[in-house]
Amino acid sequence: MPENGKPVRAPDLLRWKAKGRRVTVLTAYDALTARRLERAGVDVLLVGDSLGMVVLGHETTVPVTIEDIVHHTRAVSRVVQRPLVVADMPFLSYRTGLNEAVRNAGILVQQGGAAAVKLEGGGSALRTVAQIVDAGIPVMGHLGLTPQSVHQLGGFGRQAKDSESAEALLDDARGLEAAGAFAIVLESIPPELAASVSTEVSIPTIGIGAGPDCDGQVLVTEDMLGLVEGPPPFARVYAQLGDEMEKAVRAFADDVREDRFGRED
Repeated sequence: MPENGKPVRAPDLLRWKAKGRRVTVLTAYDALTARRLERAGVDVLLVGDSLGMVVLGHETTVPVTIEDIVHHTRAVSRVVQRPLVVADMPFLSYRTGLNEAVRNAGILVQQGGAAAVKLEGGGSALRTVAQIVDAGIPVMGHLGLTPQSVHQLGGFGRQAKDSESAEALLDDARGLEAAGAFAIVLESIPPELAASVSTEVSIPTIGIGAGPDCDGQVLVTEDMLGLVEGPPPFARVYAQLGDEMEKAVRAFADDVREDRFGRED
């Protein structure tokens, strides 16, 4: 829980890293889930473009639009007070020019109610990060497996497995810090590399399939609750609510078909 129940802000995460306090991050796409996660004390709610696969039925995150993210961010931000709400910038929303990137980030804050945005990649994206930060919008970076680049990467496999790509990722992490990012998601990279990045930069690292030595961890909520069939191998499943849901629905359907519904009492 944040100190004194106050809202979590982007600078809090930097202060927590200095104190050795780990950051908890889960995805949220709707008001019902957001309320439950807030009550459980989650620090950061990520309205991820993973909603394209989890909620909208797409095979990748690429079809997700800025309008999709705004819609779901509104549902989350209007019902929580304490967690930091971070909205993903979807495919191409920050790659077609600096002005367009800042405008779209502003839409997620103004219309969606996000307190920060997240965007994928280093390299050419670093200038975009600096521009959005300069506009007064906190930015979370994302390195390693970047799902919006799935076609370019050739799939969802582990990244930065050789020394050259590992050094490039470390350089991008340094670049994100210099550009003003307040945190970096490290997805599906070797644990030893994630540990090195976490030591090298002063901003918090948030791991997903990146080992235990990051400054925080993020999971897709539906993965960790057992609501998704075939979750990624690095997703730790804490409950099997999907099975419980099907069991409850079958019981309801049986009661209706057998004319028991409403007659039990």
